[in-house]
Parts: sequence; C-alpha cells; structure tokens
Amino acid sequence: MLLPKRAKYRKQFRGSMRGKSTRGAAVNFGEYGLKALTSGWVSSRQIEAARRVMTHYTQKGGRVWIRIFPDKPISDKPPEVRMGGGKGDVVDYVVVIKPGRVLFEMGGIPHDIAKKAMTDAGRKLPVRIKFITK
Repeated sequence: MLLPKRAKYRKQFRGSMRGKSTRGAAVNFGEYGLKALTSGWVSSRQIEAARRVMTHYTQKGGRVWIRIFPDKPISDKPPEVRMGGGKGDVVDYVVVIKPGRVLFEMGGIPHDIAKKAMTDAGRKLPVRIKFITK
C-alpha cells in the first residue's frame, strides 16, 4: 500500500473538496486514462485494488501509471469512546480527488483491452470515472 515516508504534520483537518482539478487533468504518460467526474477521497487500499485489476490485464506487455498519491492522514477514534480526549490516531491515508483529475494511465495495449481494464478498475473506486484517450 502507498503511504508517505514522512510528513511535516502528523494529523490534518478534513478540508473541503470544492472546485475542479487544475493540475493533472490531461493524459501525459500513456495512451489511455481514467478521469474522475466527481470529488471524493480515494484511500491507499482502493488505489492498490484498482492497480491490481489493471496489471491483471497487462500480462502480455503494457504499462500502468498511477497519477495519484495518498498523502492526507485520516484519524479515527475507537468505538464507544466518550467525547473529548483529543483527536484520534491516524488509521489510513487518502488522496483528495476533484473532478477532472486523471487517476491512472495505461499504454502499450489495445484500446478494447485498456477500456475493459480501466472500467473494471473504476468499480473499485468511490468516485465516478470516465475512460479517456490521448
């Protein structure tokens, strides 16, 4: 799973997900891409699940690029704990996705196989996606 080696601050605020993605909105590395249509948090586990689906389809060549990295720590308190006592422990890392962001890219495989692989990988993600070409 993906997680940062080190962070300046251990815990973060939740933040907002308003607006569209200005960076990372075009296919740069491969021939095909998976673009987000809605905003949301994508966890490191979900990224890994989508990556495994896509690499399953690239057995006979091809390459997968992951264009996102989970660097936002998410804290959680144990169940049945009373109010107070400070912020909970860090349990997972997520990346904030805004509409227009390219999440994954593929190259070196035929169009129909890439489309099937990316739509299957998109089912593992909590945001609506669209298959795009360069």
